[in-house]
Amino acid sequence: MAEPITHFIGGRFVESARRFPNVSPVDGTVVGEVCEATAQEVDLAVRAARDALAGAWGRCGPTERSDWLRKLADGIEWHFDEFVEAEVRDTGRTVRQARTLDVPRAIANFRFFADLVRHAHTECFETVTADGGRALNYTVRKPLGVVAAISPWNLPVLLFSWKVAPALALGNAVVAKPSEETPSSAFLLAQVAQDIDFPAGAFNVLHGFGSGSTGQAMISHPGIDAVTFTGASATGAHIMKTVADGVKDVSFELGGKNAAIVFEDADFDAAVEGVVKSSFTNSGQVCLCSERVLVQRSIFDRFVAALKARTEALVLGRPGHPDTDIGPMISKKHQAKVLSYFQLARDEGATVVTGGDVPVFDDARDQGFWVRPTLWTGLPDDARCLREEIFGPVCHVAPFDTEDEAVARANDSDYGLATAIWTQNLSRAHRVAPRMRSGLVWVNTWYLRDLRTPFGGVRQSGIGREGGRHSLDFYSEITNICIKV
Repeated sequence: MAEPITHFIGGRFVESARRFPNVSPVDGTVVGEVCEATAQEVDLAVRAARDALAGAWGRCGPTERSDWLRKLADGIEWHFDEFVEAEVRDTGRTVRQARTLDVPRAIANFRFFADLVRHAHTECFETVTADGGRALNYTVRKPLGVVAAISPWNLPVLLFSWKVAPALALGNAVVAKPSEETPSSAFLLAQVAQDIDFPAGAFNVLHGFGSGSTGQAMISHPGIDAVTFTGASATGAHIMKTVADGVKDVSFELGGKNAAIVFEDADFDAAVEGVVKSSFTNSGQVCLCSERVLVQRSIFDRFVAALKARTEALVLGRPGHPDTDIGPMISKKHQAKVLSYFQLARDEGATVVTGGDVPVFDDARDQGFWVRPTLWTGLPDDARCLREEIFGPVCHVAPFDTEDEAVARANDSDYGLATAIWTQNLSRAHRVAPRMRSGLVWVNTWYLRDLRTPFGGVRQSGIGREGGRHSLDFYSEITNICIKV
């Protein structure tokens, strides 16, 4: 077995006595050992971050920080295959996805925020006062301080970099914790940071669990100035309560129970392919996936039949096989959660169109954490399976009659992260999209983003916006200066 995955604190790798196994979701085997940070290691990391802000890192200007981020991006690119291997080992996702989405987006995130901070500008206004005098008002951005960045397991290096890159770009020092399920790519990024002599303490990585472990110690530490978190809504609420007394800045991207609306005038084949992609990408383990699909009644039966055929054609297989479409659930615990909803759906009266069980491979994969891609129909809108986020390869398809009905039912959720609309009617697209109560609306596509645009959800899907200038605002302390001239 390889050397344990360790913490990265103050520019050096640090071991801790407490360890936990890194388990492959493909076949349940232990592929490594990971150190679990205690409150002591958390304190060391926060102190190292404070020292960095008071030292060389704190003296870096935007251009220097931009250069450092580009070096991190180059380092990931130099070790591209190792990052792909780490992502696949931890998640069981396809090599194709890791090579075309996860690792390239991590590189793009660092380069995007490197360019953004290099060319960012602030506001300046000349004011004429009532007595004819003049004043100059301008804003300056300063780092918040030490940012705790807690990222999830579903898109490990992509979402880890999405938090670390803007925080560093704006001059903050970072104490980051990847999910305990997916520690490897964050560990590799720490190795890249050490290889390029990244300023010690500006970027720290801790491994461990959340409640009662590393994550709790991080958000409770008085030296943390802000928290950015992606994960479950209940965990976000807990973090908010924890940091409330200190009135600390938070940015949360939380759960989703996203809707897709397919109108009768949609490009039928494109909509079928789009819903397959939006429901089953990464085995449904994406916060943006469509778990509720509303289809106009005139094409409903045809759509369900086509979606069934396309879903049953998806290949569940080993990550490296070129034909593989679907990988396993991230863990035994998560597999059990998804399977519990399969049973609940039956109890609530769902018709199982396809799937709803565990595949049998007759090889080592039978010890892994697999579930079959699943389609349901027949549930009422108030069923628990249509109210609660499942986060697996599953969607429910229901008919609707009118545009107003589709909008109302899609918006009838405690969440508000993303909506996908399928229509060839341009007027309808412009009419319906603004009515959706979600932070992101796609029309005739899914998972397409310009990094300059804001990202985040409403209601239980999160608080705050990141991306583009919105990241500049969140990761900065903004001061207005008024000078009478």
